[in-house]
Amino acid sequence: MSRYTGSSFKQSRRVNFSLSETGKELAKKPYGPGQHGKDRRIKVTEYGTQLTEKQKVRFMYGLGEKQFKKTFERAAKMKGVHGENFLKLLESRLDNVVFRMGLATTRRGSRQIVNHGHILVNGKKVDIPSYTVVPGDVISVKEKALNHPVIKASMEAITKRLDFVTFDEKKMEGTFVRLPDRSELNPEIKESLIVEFYNR
Repeated sequence: MSRYTGSSFKQSRRVNFSLSETGKELAKKPYGPGQHGKDRRIKVTEYGTQLTEKQKVRFMYGLGEKQFKKTFERAAKMKGVHGENFLKLLESRLDNVVFRMGLATTRRGSRQIVNHGHILVNGKKVDIPSYTVVPGDVISVKEKALNHPVIKASMEAITKRLDFVTFDEKKMEGTFVRLPDRSELNPEIKESLIVEFYNR
């Protein structure tokens, strides 16, 4: 299945969840997309609730179904709470870490920056967005990309970074300090529903 390249705002409205975590997508139109979005009344089943939860997290991190499920299965082999481990693996993706450091304003934008070879991990070029970053890894911007307009604009727009990443704007490099705590991630995500969905 090819990657979705349509409007992320439509996806947000479809699952009634801000995929950018800013709330912008739902500010003007807090209802489903389409002609009958305002008036549509659907009785949601337990399966439908679980599916929606799975879709909103998948859309948020920009993964295809196959890759999403593969990450879920990998989380099952880790010690600890399955759902929390799953979110930690998603947060450890290179494209997400680049987003969290503020080098892009969206995960889609950070994926493009990584794909185009503008990012170094421990001094080596990595152009695979799904690359798993481990605590202690140093993420930096390639010298040729230091004046990249998208990166510069993102740096100017950043207001806050989460504590599990650090970033030095002078050196244009940061560190993935540790795996995030569940309390640092979006409280609207109910990962237990995703576990129920795949284990049904």
